[in-house]
Amino acid sequence: MLEKIKLVWKNRTLASKIHLFIALGGVLIGVYFVVALRTPPHNAVSSDKLMLTSSSSSHASVSSSKKSTSAASDKITVDVEGAVVKPGVYTISADKRVVDVIALAGGLSASADAHSINQAAKLKDEDVIFVAKVGETAPAAGNSAASSNSAASGKAGASGAKVNINTADLTELQTLSGVGAKKAQDIIDYRTKNGAFKTVEDLGNVAGFGDKTLEKLKDSITVD
Repeated sequence: MLEKIKLVWKNRTLASKIHLFIALGGVLIGVYFVVALRTPPHNAVSSDKLMLTSSSSSHASVSSSKKSTSAASDKITVDVEGAVVKPGVYTISADKRVVDVIALAGGLSASADAHSINQAAKLKDEDVIFVAKVGETAPAAGNSAASSNSAASGKAGASGAKVNINTADLTELQTLSGVGAKKAQDIIDYRTKNGAFKTVEDLGNVAGFGDKTLEKLKDSITVD
């Protein structure tokens, strides 16, 4: 059989041999492309999958950013002073009420007048919650720094008593109009470091007490 094939090949002309080679080459090339088109590259990644992954990642990033911003904006900081177990500054959810922040401060002390404040009142950022002791004049409803201090100042004005800025403690100093926990502590720190105030005007040496503040306080304070 092999001898017959060799004889047939030998009897073919050069032109027919070339045509045969070309035909065989075409068949091989066609087979190669068919196989190549049907087999995706080993490390190829679907563009649809890439788009889906990118979109999911972007959405997760935006959602996380929104949650962080929302969480920050839902918090407020308030100052709790007076007859509570642990007076201080507390950060709490904006939807909480006075009773909630008092709980954070350890609750009312034994000497507290529970009726001096509206524990159901809503809170707002920078509020000063002042809980009076039994026998003290109750702060005005609202529990803001302005309303609490105004009520206390009204008490001082009615009785004619003045606050001695050389001897008053943190709570007593906060009964002055416009004086919250920070300013009261600044007064105490100043006199501890520099000695007693010699005149009412010396209060102007404490940060936060300008001419307007002194003018408003001069009839409510004393150094004697």
